[in-house]
Amino acid sequence: MDEILIPRKLNHTVNVGGIRIGGNAPVVVQSMTNTETANIEATTRQILELAEAGSEIVRITVDTQAAARAVPKIHHRLRSAGCDVPLVGDFHYNGHTLLRDVSDCADALDKYRINPGNVGKGQKRDVRFCQMIEQACRRNKPVRIGVNWGSLDQQLLAQKLDENAAAKQPHSLEAITREALIDSVLSSAALAQREGLEPSQIVLSAKVSRVSDLIQVYRELSRRSDLALHLGLTEAGMGDKGVVSSTAALAILMHEGIGDTIRVSLTPQPGESRTREVRVAQTILQSLGLRSFSPQVIACPGCGRTTSDFFQHLASEVQDHLQARMPHWRARYPGVESLSVAVMGCIVNGPGESRHADIGISLPGTGEQPAAPVYQDGKKVLTLRGNDIAVQFIALVESYVQDRFGSDTRSTWKVDKTTTG
Repeated sequence: MDEILIPRKLNHTVNVGGIRIGGNAPVVVQSMTNTETANIEATTRQILELAEAGSEIVRITVDTQAAARAVPKIHHRLRSAGCDVPLVGDFHYNGHTLLRDVSDCADALDKYRINPGNVGKGQKRDVRFCQMIEQACRRNKPVRIGVNWGSLDQQLLAQKLDENAAAKQPHSLEAITREALIDSVLSSAALAQREGLEPSQIVLSAKVSRVSDLIQVYRELSRRSDLALHLGLTEAGMGDKGVVSSTAALAILMHEGIGDTIRVSLTPQPGESRTREVRVAQTILQSLGLRSFSPQVIACPGCGRTTSDFFQHLASEVQDHLQARMPHWRARYPGVESLSVAVMGCIVNGPGESRHADIGISLPGTGEQPAAPVYQDGKKVLTLRGNDIAVQFIALVESYVQDRFGSDTRSTWKVDKTTTG
């Protein structure tokens, strides 16, 4: 599968620790730790988990002197462990002093995230913002200027509301707030450039928590700027709600060619791994055809024609097998992440869906003949029978992966031909 199938607006390309954002680069997956950054061991461990799950950039909170002093130590531990994931420092109220006073922190980070609404009030706002931009310019570091709905510059919002109140046809509070978000991030980006930051060093974000608002904000932001854009709901929520909301918002925008990097900001269940947000982001991109991260299993939901749950067990076994084999396959078989495998439950859609997949099997439904045709690259290649169809089919998947994505070495996985017809 090609890396980019949906035409995207080509924004400026930003280099973040060797990862390219914008231009014609693939959409980048980001995540953020939820550990106390001063806890070096816990933060390093979580960054390693997120990077192993596929997060290509990881953001960490830098809110205290202790956190700032921990950053270079975390950076060293990561590199010693062979992990080169870029680190982004998330700064708010005191970022100007932390970057100035803890130079090792400023050096170790690959990008700074600045929230204009939280750097200061009145005249202090621009002064502190410019102090942070100065540190970025000195070190040639890119910056994400990230405005949030919940921490919008209140002075700017009040000015917008006053202007709206005096208008002949005033707009809604939501519309004025969206416009204030856009103005805040664009004016801050203009100020950063006047202070010496290049367009190729700036990423913009303007996050809200409602899907429809996010879509409207980013459509307008994309229309008015050619800077790289980071997408994500600021608080997506927990469980299904968070996944669905993030998918709805990001899929619409990216299908319109808007967005260069994404984060799915899920609230984890107590004790749940932070890596779920990475997997969801990857699945969104892979479902849209923008990236390929791991082989996909296509399986029918089941109906009255599939009263046996055998196909459900087989689909689960195949999915588990693919996940277990990916560390080995990724190293040996470039491109295997684009593999599609179909496990279907009856003759209605089974053969058709199996032909559309790279390799697929159509299992017998209720009352159908006990035979399971297998298709590869759109053609029927054999039929499986017997009590060990799962073992046979998984062996065929192994053989297919080696034959298609591997070298000329012959597969050591064999299928018992006496059970095929």
